[in-house]
Amino acid sequence: MLDTLREILDRPWKPVSRYAVAAWLLFYVWFLVYAFNARGTGLFIDSVNLVVHEGGHNLFGWFGPTLGLWGGTLLQWLVPFLLAVYFFAKRQIPGFVFSLFFFFENWLPTGTYMADARDQALPLVTTGDPEFVEHDFHAIFSSLGVLNYDTKIGATVRFLGFVGMIGVTLWLAFRLKVGDTQQPVPVAFPQPAIPLVQRFPGKQATTAAPSVSNANRAQPVVNPDLGK
Repeated sequence: MLDTLREILDRPWKPVSRYAVAAWLLFYVWFLVYAFNARGTGLFIDSVNLVVHEGGHNLFGWFGPTLGLWGGTLLQWLVPFLLAVYFFAKRQIPGFVFSLFFFFENWLPTGTYMADARDQALPLVTTGDPEFVEHDFHAIFSSLGVLNYDTKIGATVRFLGFVGMIGVTLWLAFRLKVGDTQQPVPVAFPQPAIPLVQRFPGKQATTAAPSVSNANRAQPVVNPDLGK
């Protein structure tokens, strides 16, 4: 396994256009400002995260109630993390950065959910019977004996999420400096027409007919007796 990891690390990142990197950087900076100004309220991407979260409860619920309780957050974090691992192995910068960025973004709603463990003011969603819905982190923190620290734990997780997203964005910006980017190759459109003779040259003649000059042509024979 170490040899495989070493082999992956020795491979260079696949080049990407500088314009593409600049566009992605603008998007990530905008998202960071957008997430920071939201101040703990829901982001548009959280609807997708919620679907994965609820699917995690159903998936890990096959392995018992404890894993079923933790499974929502586990799958919510695992999906973008495993995608980041995949793109890292393929040495594809845009996919790796996008997946890792939103891996850390998932820490924001998780931190907000953790901080709500005692108050339980957030609306809860379940794929099962709504009569038996429970707050994940109220149950988890209660079992761990840290329920009174819910707001501190939640704030720390949110802070680390922002640190991770900023770190990923800075790493992408650093790729511009180390030479993993290249200018796009211009493509002529429409393509210049190729003459038909060049496209289908045909079979070349192997021997050429000898040319006969006027000087070498046979002269007519005149009988001198005819003029007498």
